[in-house]
Amino acid sequence: MTARPRRLVTNASPLIFLAKIDALSLLEKLADEVAVPSAVVSEVFAGDDAPQALRQIDSAAWLRVEPDLPVPPEIAGWDLGPGETQVLAFAVANPGWEAVLDDLEARECARTFGVPKTGTLGIILRAKMAGLIPAARPLVEDLLRKGAYLSTDLVRGALAEVGE
Repeated sequence: MTARPRRLVTNASPLIFLAKIDALSLLEKLADEVAVPSAVVSEVFAGDDAPQALRQIDSAAWLRVEPDLPVPPEIAGWDLGPGETQVLAFAVANPGWEAVLDDLEARECARTFGVPKTGTLGIILRAKMAGLIPAARPLVEDLLRKGAYLSTDLVRGALAEVGE
């Protein structure tokens, strides 16, 4: 039996934070396909971190930019940002895709619609479990230094899951 292909559709903050810690390539290594909606690309370009993130994203031929989709009213009602809204609209319209979201409300919306989800921290943990990185702690600590907000309890629990 072959494993189901892993498909990820990602929002801006995971792209930006993974680029900041020089770990954007983990997405490619963990998935068969990685998509990013056009609205997310616009958010990345508009952000303060645009120059660094743009260089890495522009050179990532494996990252597939998808056109924005009409947003179902049930998702629009959550009043999320344009990037989160498009990630969720894409995942709902394309079953089998997992959303990569850091925003708590967007993650709750994903749960409501039965969309599988992970975040930047989850990508790092998966990379450790897959043997792609020797340790998760240095990347997580770098993530925190670069401005990611993760509670101490969340970090402690996450690192314990991978034996660190």
